[in-house]
Amino acid sequence: MAELSHLDSEGGARMVDVGGKPATDRRAVAVSELRMAPETAARVARGDAPKGDVTQVARIAGIQAAKRTSELIPLCHPLALSFLDVTVTVDAAAGVVRIEGEARTSAATGVEMEAMTACAVAALCVYDMVKGVERGIELTRVALLEKTGGKSDWRAGRRER
Repeated sequence: MAELSHLDSEGGARMVDVGGKPATDRRAVAVSELRMAPETAARVARGDAPKGDVTQVARIAGIQAAKRTSELIPLCHPLALSFLDVTVTVDAAAGVVRIEGEARTSAATGVEMEAMTACAVAALCVYDMVKGVERGIELTRVALLEKTGGKSDWRAGRRER
């Protein structure tokens, strides 16, 4: 098991020094999912929720959040993102809204937190926009699906080099 890199020799929190690491192209893809009544999901898919087009507002919220990740996660390095996209898909029959975020940069540290922050905040935005229709919505998943660049590549379910 790897050491916890955000701890100093006394066990206190610290920001990792990435100054000696080379900048490499980095990419991360994350996902979040919400479960709700099929009728609520159908409204999200149609774009006729009381507060407007849920999917487009959630996309913008996710993009905006990713750009501010280092302000939200205390030990996260600020990164200049070269690309960020958020897609929202709705399976109305199943009552599932799935959000996928992809972040890219060329830096000495990865963009996993930016991709996951985009998905988490986009999911919270979906909840906010439809809570007047249904309060029992659950944010059931926020997960990293894959990351490339740096020391090693990783994909959910397997480790790559």
